[in-house]
Amino acid sequence: MSRFIEFQGGDVEAYLRSQEDKDLLRFITCGSVDDGKSTLIGRLLYEAKMLFEDQLSALEADSKRVGTQGGALDFALLVDGLSAEREQGITIDVAYRAFTTDKRKFIVADTPGHEQYTRNMATGASTADLAIILIDARKGVLTQTRRHSFIATLLGIRNVVVAVNKMDLMDYRRDVFEAIEEDYRAFAKNLGLEDFTCIPLSALKGDNVIDPSEVMPWYHGPTLMAHLESVPVGNETGDGAFRLPVQWVNRPNQAFRGFSGSIVEGRVKPGDEIRAVPSGRTSKVERIVTYDGDLDKAISGQSVTITLKDEIDISRGDVICAANSPLAVADKFETRILWMNDEEMLPGRPYLIKAGPLTIPGMFEAPKYKVNVNTLEHVAAKTLSLNEIGVVNLDLDRAIAFAPYGENRHLGSFIIVDRFTNNTVGMGLINFALRRAANIHWQAMDVNKASRAAKAGQKPTVLWFTGLSGSGKSTIANLVEKRLHAAGHMTYLLDGDNVRHGLNKDLGFTDADRVENIRRVAEVARLMVDSGLIVLVSFISPFRSERLMARELVEGDEFVEIFVDTPLSVAEARDVKGLYAKARRGEIKNFTGIDSDYEAPERPELRLDTTTLSPEEAAQEIIAHLTQAGRLTPDIPVTDPPGFQ
Repeated sequence: MSRFIEFQGGDVEAYLRSQEDKDLLRFITCGSVDDGKSTLIGRLLYEAKMLFEDQLSALEADSKRVGTQGGALDFALLVDGLSAEREQGITIDVAYRAFTTDKRKFIVADTPGHEQYTRNMATGASTADLAIILIDARKGVLTQTRRHSFIATLLGIRNVVVAVNKMDLMDYRRDVFEAIEEDYRAFAKNLGLEDFTCIPLSALKGDNVIDPSEVMPWYHGPTLMAHLESVPVGNETGDGAFRLPVQWVNRPNQAFRGFSGSIVEGRVKPGDEIRAVPSGRTSKVERIVTYDGDLDKAISGQSVTITLKDEIDISRGDVICAANSPLAVADKFETRILWMNDEEMLPGRPYLIKAGPLTIPGMFEAPKYKVNVNTLEHVAAKTLSLNEIGVVNLDLDRAIAFAPYGENRHLGSFIIVDRFTNNTVGMGLINFALRRAANIHWQAMDVNKASRAAKAGQKPTVLWFTGLSGSGKSTIANLVEKRLHAAGHMTYLLDGDNVRHGLNKDLGFTDADRVENIRRVAEVARLMVDSGLIVLVSFISPFRSERLMARELVEGDEFVEIFVDTPLSVAEARDVKGLYAKARRGEIKNFTGIDSDYEAPERPELRLDTTTLSPEEAAQEIIAHLTQAGRLTPDIPVTDPPGFQ
């Protein structure tokens, strides 16, 4: 039955008021697969009397039908709601449940133990005040135990309970419990986690969950529920300086303009002086508006709309701060990254960084190191793979207001989104801004791109040739450049093989190296366009993301993507350099088209079918396209000019 039913016929309003006055503890259960997380939460819900009669009846029926306890109540079924979870006996998604006791309200997140779903565990931990790390008494401390402990502390959780579960399967032996506690304490010390509570229990039998266990008289600590009801819940953001990230500029009519959002730190009242960041403009709070009326004050955690006495420019993503304590602003940071995608993180690849209300393009450098979650050793790395954690520098396209994650969870965290799939591929925490972000500025120059282009008498353009090895990119690009040069145009051809002899000779052919290869070339092409040149770039450039990055470095009408479309079978039949044969024999790894993907352009400005066009015809089609688009004068030679044979 539900706890509310106990108060029917009594003073219900008084009961509801008492519930509002209780503080709230958010906690997660985590650990390795089959450590008993769902069973523990089901036991807590059952013992807290938070089940209706129909839920209890459904649990009894499900326990007989799909349960794992021989017909007895299988408490895990209260939480494992997905059919796939019930079939496999594991938790896949994050399951949130709320319950209450006489002393406190709780929201618990049952997070997955399987390594494949570590990202879901991190999601649950991001809002938690306490973590229960479950350990199977039969197995002891495992890699996933260490990984979840590391993520929990990484996300700022300092209240940790180590629940050594399934003690009933080890005859409730004290030596088993103490050995596990000692092993975990040695690991936790390296995490900086000196103070945690270790409890031996059996979630299935109920030992030390609600009441002290009669079969473990040697344990004198608190039960799990007693600890959850008494652990201090501090408001870490309640006493700091005022911060409100603006989620919405509220303008229902000409007479009202407010700034809506949730206060993430501090408190505010009408008359307080504020400063908008990053603009730095100041004003005073006029009103604090809510659906239920104006407030005399507002504190951390409340969602409000603030109006100001002055008309100052504030946009979504800006942060309204206490005037005497504004946030710092930067665009380059050292960050800690948890990678959550099957495809590895590629340094130099543009991603979308979602920081609060803002979504900004950003790019990661190669990791400074990644962390071995078993030993906490710092390991050299060029990239990050699924579930790996590393320290990486982040470069954003624009400056943002921020606070280090250790000071404020909301202002120091972000998620990483793939630009093409819109999938969340990682999460990050800001350590600090890099000083170079404040010390490096654009230097104004009197001679600019327009003046250089005018002197050259041409429109600067990037002609980006992409296609498989052997498609004919370099041959066609060479023909185009000869004809442009003969017509008096200033050009330069960047060829993939040639560049790897110098600028990019330190790079290999892994996906990460290919991304860096194109990033460098795109930057060089941008500089050449700025100098007024027509630059021809002939690279396989297999990934759409990097080709989009190259396009975005120049103005919208300065980039022409030319897809030299040659089927793999045709390119391989040509095999002028013998590369495909070597790749087929396994002598060349990560070869595009064989064991590395090529992502064909979806909407190129020009597509050349080299199964029907000769190189000369393809070159002339490019010249015709550029002339028709007004980029070139119509007197470009149709054939190779003399002296270029």
